[in-house]
Amino acid sequence: MTATAPSGETLWSRCGGCAALLYRKRLRRNLDVCPECGLHTRLAAPERVSQLVDPGSFRPLLDRAVEVDPIGFVDALPYLHRLAAARADTGLPEAVLCGTAAIGGSRCALAVMDFRFLGGSLGCAVGELITCAAEQALEAGVPLVLVTASGGARMQEGALSLMQMATVSQAMAGLREAGLLTVSVLTDPTYGGVAASFATSADLVLAESGARMGFAGPRVIRQVTGRHLPEGFQTAEFLLRHGQVDMVVPRHALRARLAALLAATGRRAPKRLGVTAPPPEATRPVHPSRASDRDAWETVRLARHPGRPTTLDYLETTFDGFTELHGDRLGGDCPAVVGGLARLDGRHLMVIGHQKGHTTAELAARNFGMATPAGHRKALRLMRLAARLGLPVVTLVDTPGADPGIEAEEHGQAAAIAENILTLSVLPTPVVTVVTGEGGSGGALALAVADRVLMLQHAVYSVISPEGCAAILWPGRTAAPQAARALRLTAPDLCRLGVVDEVVPEPDGSAADDPEATARAVRRALLANLLPLLEVPAVTLVQRRRRRFRRFGAARAGARAEAR
Repeated sequence: MTATAPSGETLWSRCGGCAALLYRKRLRRNLDVCPECGLHTRLAAPERVSQLVDPGSFRPLLDRAVEVDPIGFVDALPYLHRLAAARADTGLPEAVLCGTAAIGGSRCALAVMDFRFLGGSLGCAVGELITCAAEQALEAGVPLVLVTASGGARMQEGALSLMQMATVSQAMAGLREAGLLTVSVLTDPTYGGVAASFATSADLVLAESGARMGFAGPRVIRQVTGRHLPEGFQTAEFLLRHGQVDMVVPRHALRARLAALLAATGRRAPKRLGVTAPPPEATRPVHPSRASDRDAWETVRLARHPGRPTTLDYLETTFDGFTELHGDRLGGDCPAVVGGLARLDGRHLMVIGHQKGHTTAELAARNFGMATPAGHRKALRLMRLAARLGLPVVTLVDTPGADPGIEAEEHGQAAAIAENILTLSVLPTPVVTVVTGEGGSGGALALAVADRVLMLQHAVYSVISPEGCAAILWPGRTAAPQAARALRLTAPDLCRLGVVDEVVPEPDGSAADDPEATARAVRRALLANLLPLLEVPAVTLVQRRRRRFRRFGAARAGARAEAR
């Protein structure tokens, strides 16, 4: 409820928490925090910047956001129409405001997300702007401060929006290498791909009072698990109790707390430990299947077929030996992720993959291939072990997504995924990924920040499931086939977009019809892509991997859309 003056200015508003009628000017003086119940209302990015930085110190990035529509997405409205409406409603070119500023006299680079703009979703332009802010921080030798407010990755940009999680994480890895502080301020709400990447992989993670953060949202968790959520689930206080944030800070104290943290780090010249922001690399030739493209929804059904080979099947047929390693060394051993030492054509390597199963009992026992935080941390342990032993890493991706359960959130699902993405960005050993079935969102990307990404002909890889996309953007889940086509989630689509480097052909029908022939095709593709990487020095390998994901920025995505 609001009341306005004859001039049109809002005089009173009703608190969404306690329903108290508040004088608007008093509410503004209290930084939009209800003086009766303490509810922290959402802030627009310009207001947040005004509250946090020293007066007159903010300098926005010179480059404006590039308008991109990389997959020509249309639901009830064309994506470009939604972008235009968001720009008109918010007065912002994109869902993040980036620049440099001073907080308490300490210089920093700043990226502030705005939930009003398409739910603060992470797309190519947003990823590009935040990456540029990180690169400015590296160039100037100053900390990076991120203020997050997002529903997750932007589904209208398909898998390219998913790639932004890796792109921004790699830029943050460069700051970590240079000894520069990164600080994340979680505000309400922070979910999905943003929570599972840069929001939780910063050196320090602060939560504003009243903020909520998680990988899966409460509605999704209730739908999937059918369980009642605990009181205060995913709130700032919940996150603090479960060790997922450093501190909870009320809005009135946030600027002073940031100033103290930044002052303690000081300003330093960046340590140049490698190429963090190299010029774009020309896309390597890809080899899409010579077979004609199937309908996207038919491909989704083939990717989910229970007869498709699983990771354990490939470990028995594609590789020459496998010794499974268990546990995350922190108290868990997730059955949805298997990994260990294997051999391929006489070479030792580490293989890690999602494991589903063929029967209902196997699927249930393996949690349908949906990794818990323990599964992601087990994978992380094995990746780091491979690096220490000088072994290449092969990952096999087949998951509808990360586990969306209550316990997964309590044990830091978002942070576990974010740490995997960050670690893979700097892992000094070759990494090759094969998407063998479903590549679902951040749960897939947690194993897929690789030097080469291969994809079976009838696999899929997407920022969201077609059913989930349909439930959000169409009248109901019955529009899933239409959403599948709009998402551009098939191997030929993703090859054209540059997300996938090579399509591995399947036998007539699909992999489920001839698992042995599929295993031989995967073996040939792995050897062809892995052997050249073994000759590349570790420093060069990491630089190239970063260039691979850096090219998914807005300008390059726009160029791909123009060429389509």
